[in-house]
This record gives sequence, structure tokens and C-alpha cells, in this order.
Amino acid sequence: MPAATSLASLLGLGLLWGMVAGMWPSRALPPPLEVWRVLLKEAASGDLVYHLAMTLWRVAAAYAVAMIVGSVIGVLLGRHRRADSFFNPWLVLFLNLPALVVIVLAYIWFGLTEAAAIGAVAINKIPNVIVTMREGARALDHRYAEMATVYRLGQLDYVRHILMPQLQPYFAVASRSGIALIWKIVLVVELLGRSNGVGFQIYLYFQIFDVAAILAYTLAFVAIMLLIELFLVQPLERHATRWRRRSA
Repeated sequence: MPAATSLASLLGLGLLWGMVAGMWPSRALPPPLEVWRVLLKEAASGDLVYHLAMTLWRVAAAYAVAMIVGSVIGVLLGRHRRADSFFNPWLVLFLNLPALVVIVLAYIWFGLTEAAAIGAVAINKIPNVIVTMREGARALDHRYAEMATVYRLGQLDYVRHILMPQLQPYFAVASRSGIALIWKIVLVVELLGRSNGVGFQIYLYFQIFDVAAILAYTLAFVAIMLLIELFLVQPLERHATRWRRRSA
């Protein structure tokens, strides 16, 4: 039923789009069938697959860097008050630093390279991960740490059986919001300084005012991200929380 409801909702949105495009014909709002034809054309030529793959690679790399670095720093700050007090102004600064500024400075300082692009995206996300994981570290139940000491758990067992289960909800929140934020910033990075990817294609078609192609690439990438959410993120989250009691 949830899948059928979602499908019906998307079909309704498509019908509404088609009706509006039919009532007010304009090059700025092509009908769904025209966008679909462009999508098939780009897929048949191989361009769509290539540019989607490049964007997905950047999203995955930036996501991995942001989650690893942000989680480690966030847990350390959450467990050490003095370090948290000292570095909190830095964190506030980076939280309020516009993403566009970070991207431009990264390209100026390190050149129009792949490392600069991925690093700029990761830097924009790391502060958000730090804040979330810091709150998780602050909320740790110290009774479990005392129990680990009594039973003489090793460091690896402590991290696996005590620390990670308590931090999992916070990690899930940071991960879910991270994917949604990172892929949007990646498009800006590609638009400003890359020669491939969905963002570059959108910029290319914007110059010739090809709205159908812009929508085709946008919807294709959104569809990919929805599939990742449904078939990768949610199953992994269910697996990570399988130890919890389910409500009757």
C-alpha cells in the first residue's frame, strides 16, 4: 500500500504538470512527454549515464569524508568539554560560512581539481555532522561505560557494543541529512569548476535555454537518489536498529 500510494502520488503530480503545460504552452515549461523523450535520447547516447556516474562518484566521496571526519571530531568534542569550549567558535564560523564561498576559495587555492571539488563539498557538510554527533556523545549513558569497565571490555568491544548503538540514531540523522545536502552542493561545484557531471550539464543547457534537458537531468538524478534512499539507506538503517524492541 505505501508503494502504491507513492506511485499514485507521483502519477498525480505528472498529470498536474501535463495539464499546466498544456494550458499555458511555453518553452519554459515543457510537457512531461517532451522531457521523457530528451531523457531517453540522452540515455541512448550514453551521456546521461556518464554524467550521472561522475556526480554520484563525487557525492559518495564527499559523503564518506564528511561522515568519517565529522563523526570522529563530533564524538571527541562531545566527550571533552574543554576542547568543545575552545573549538565551538570555529564550529559556529564554519556553520555560517556560505557554501559558495568555500567552493570558490577551494578552486582559487587548490585549482580546478577533483580533490578541491570533493574537499569543498565535504567541508560544507562536516560542521553539520560534528554538531549532530556531538549532541549524541553528550547524551551517552555513563552507566554503560561503567558496566564496560566492570566487565573489562576492550576498546574495540566498547566501541562496537556500547558506543556505536547509542550513537546510531544521531549518525542516521547526520547521514540522512548529509546525502540530501551533499548532492545539491555537488551540483554547484560542477557548475562552477568541473567539465562533467549533472551540474555541468545543467549549466550547459541553461546557456541555450533548453529547459527540457535541464529537467531531464535533474529528474534522472533525483530518481537515482530516491532509489539509493529506498534500497540502500533505509535497509541499512533497519539492519543497524534490528536489536531494538519493536512496538506491538
